[in-house]
Formats: sequence, C-alpha cells, structure tokens
Amino acid sequence: MYAERVLSGMRPTGSLHLGHYHGVLKNWLTLQHQHPCLFFVADWHALTTQYDDPQGIVGSSWEMIIDWLAAGVDPTQATLFIQSQVPEHAELHLLLSMMAPLGWLERVPTYKDQQEKLESKDLSTYGFLGYPLLQSADILIYRADKVPVGEDQVPHIEFSREVARRFNHLYGREAGFDEKAREAVKKLGSKRARSFTQLRTYFQQNGDKTAVERAHALLDEVADLAPADRERLCGYLEGTGKMILVEPGALLTAASRMPGLDGQKMSKSYGNTITLREDAASVTQKVRRMPTDPARIRRDDPGNPDLCPVWQLHQVYSDETCQAWVQQGCRSAGIGCLECKQPVIDGILAEQEPMRERAQPYLDDPRLVREIIADGNRKARQLARETMRDVRAAMGLDYS
Repeated sequence: MYAERVLSGMRPTGSLHLGHYHGVLKNWLTLQHQHPCLFFVADWHALTTQYDDPQGIVGSSWEMIIDWLAAGVDPTQATLFIQSQVPEHAELHLLLSMMAPLGWLERVPTYKDQQEKLESKDLSTYGFLGYPLLQSADILIYRADKVPVGEDQVPHIEFSREVARRFNHLYGREAGFDEKAREAVKKLGSKRARSFTQLRTYFQQNGDKTAVERAHALLDEVADLAPADRERLCGYLEGTGKMILVEPGALLTAASRMPGLDGQKMSKSYGNTITLREDAASVTQKVRRMPTDPARIRRDDPGNPDLCPVWQLHQVYSDETCQAWVQQGCRSAGIGCLECKQPVIDGILAEQEPMRERAQPYLDDPRLVREIIADGNRKARQLARETMRDVRAAMGLDYS
C-alpha cells in the first residue's frame, strides 16, 4: 500500500485575489500541517484555453507562486513545483490516452459547459477534450489519495478513479495472478480467509460496497501480511489487479464565501477583485466606491444591509459586535455608507499586511523563489519517476 498524499494545483493566472485565498489557499495552509502535500502550478492546463497566446504563462506562474508564499504556504511543509518541469506528467498522460475510452472524455460535465462559456475560443482541440485525462495523470503519477475539491469538481475525481481502475485491470494482472491471490488468501488464516472470500463474493455478485470496506478492515488486522500480497488481495477483492495506480479520493472543501466588490462571486472575469498584495490606497478606494443599497440615496435614508454588497464583506471581515452595529445603524440611518465601509477596509488591510511582509523577501531576491521551485521540482520528479517505472513495467515497456 502507498503512503497518503494530498495533491492540488492552480492554473497560472497572475496575481491571486482574496477569493483564491479564502477558497483555496486557507485550506492549503491547514492541509500542509496534516498530510504530505504537493501543490503545483498547472501551466500545461493553462494551454488548453490559452494555446494561442501562451507568452504570459511563465510570468504569471512566478507571480502566483509568490502569492502562495505570501499567503503562508510553507515550502518546508509542502512540495511546490511546476507541472511542465516534471515531464513524466506528459508521458503518463500519453500512455493513459491509449486506453481511455473517448466516450469517457466526452461525458465529463464541464466539457460542454466550458465550450459554451468560452464560445469566443476555438476549443475543438484534443488538448481541451483531453484535459481531464491530463488532470488524472497529474493526480495518479503521485499516487495521491486525497484531492481537495469543491462539489462541482467531484466528477473529475471519479473520472480519475475510473482511469486508475481501468489501468490496474488491464495491466495489473501479473502472470499467475489468480493463483498467487488464492495463496495470499490462505495466509490470512482459516477464519479470516473464509470471511474475506465471503465478502469478495458479496461485492462481486451484489456490488455491496460495505463488503469492500469490511474486507479492507480485515486485511488491516493482519500486521505481517507482505505488501505484495496485500496489493494482490485488494485487486482480487475488487476484480482489478495489482494496484499500480492509486484510486484518488475527493477531499471536499467548503465553497468560498468571498464576494466581489459588486456582490457577485469574486472573479477576474467580473472585474470585481482585490488582489492579495494590493496596496492600501487602492484597496481603500475600491471599497469606498462599492455600490450600496440602491434605495439609500441620501445620508438620512434608512437602508437594508441584505441588499448591500458591503454587508457580504462584513460577514467575512467583521465580528458579531460590528455586524450588529451595521444592521442597526444602516436600518436606522444612524451611520453613513462610508462609515459602514471603514471596518471592511480595516479588516482587509489587516489580512493583507502579513502577506505583503512575507512576499517582500521574494520580491527583493527572486532567486529565493526559483530555488524553492527547483527543489520542489526535484522532489516531485523523484516521486513521478518511481510511478513511471512501475507503469512502464506493467505495460511491458521496460527496456532495462
């Protein structure tokens, strides 16, 4: 069995905004202290929609990495690397494309959705159709069992699980697999062997997933079971083969509550963002210019915070006392809109201050960032090479 591992990546889009921080990076800060983590710049993925204008990808990548470090991502706790600097991603993607059914790619939910949303782009390319398979290669090459995603991305993880399952079924059946698996069952002891066989039958005949869970729990009880036998038994149980590629699991993350300056979700495409390291004067000006309750035309008109985008930011940056002050003051016209906005400005600036401080050494000496990434690239490539060694051997492509 393989060690637990978390993998997550982001496309390089330049400077990150507060929506990225609250939606992704804060979760990374927690995960890096709980599990071995790999965080990568998905620069090849950027090409799926930016293939006709790739010149800004490298600069955007470095800018994004500095934002990661500014947010508190710790390169001594997590491995940071760039996808294109680990060419094994492309090799595994190529090999998986030989066995991935075309229909699997066409039914990925986001395929047609993105084509409709980006109708100004020519997305009738294999790169766009095949990006879920490249995403699967990103995950499977590190045998990552945990991938933090929102609910809308769960189908991508299930797709990766199907790819891993198909690969293991096609290439994980070593010579004499069934006989070796039956011999491994005997090593469980007579009582456990009977239970394991019954659970295997329940699953394969009835699709009983609880039987799989109980069988895995039974295997965990056998401390002296050799890793090779454990893998054979897992494959024998589920009708696959030796586990070469690990089936990943979705690590569900809460949806970001970070609204933009207009009340919509914060997004560059809406032009309603505040970047992580934006200067204080710009932040102050943007918040002061935010729209408020349209019914509150004059200072002495009462307002409704529920209709005001500023209230949404108070729910992120203000404590209960301040929120009560806003509700009472707005509804009674006891406070003006600029007064109401000031605690939000203060909260954003307080959140950004340590980010600017952490970023400054890397801005002063860009070599520090390059050294971190060079080290991360080496670590990631070592793990990727280990997987590819097993993949090539399983597919009969080991020429050594």
